[in-house]
Amino acid sequence: MNWYLEVLKKYAVFDGRARRKEYWFFYLFYFIFAIVLMTIDGMTGTLNEETGIGVLSGIFLLAMIIPGLAVAVRRLHDTDRSGWWIFISLIPLIGGIWFLVLMVLDGTSGQNQYGPDPKEATV
Repeated sequence: MNWYLEVLKKYAVFDGRARRKEYWFFYLFYFIFAIVLMTIDGMTGTLNEETGIGVLSGIFLLAMIIPGLAVAVRRLHDTDRSGWWIFISLIPLIGGIWFLVLMVLDGTSGQNQYGPDPKEATV
């Protein structure tokens, strides 16, 4: 949960680097919260059957767009790649797979052009 809150504290920070742990824990809690809110929307009758999104879950998903992009860009920085690599996910099938591979790769050790190694900072 601390990793999720840490990303929210850096709401629109696209500079620096993010560890794999920070990225994946953010998205784990993101999906858990989204499912819980969609369930609440379904129980309260605010869920739109066509889109599968309700009022609460829609507000949550909109609010999480910027921190989700920011942590993805910082994660790409950790692998010594520009944040523009995020657009590779727009290529059908292959782009999504390649983006997933980039998110799973270990970051470069030591300092790179985007800042100091986040693993060394927490040790």
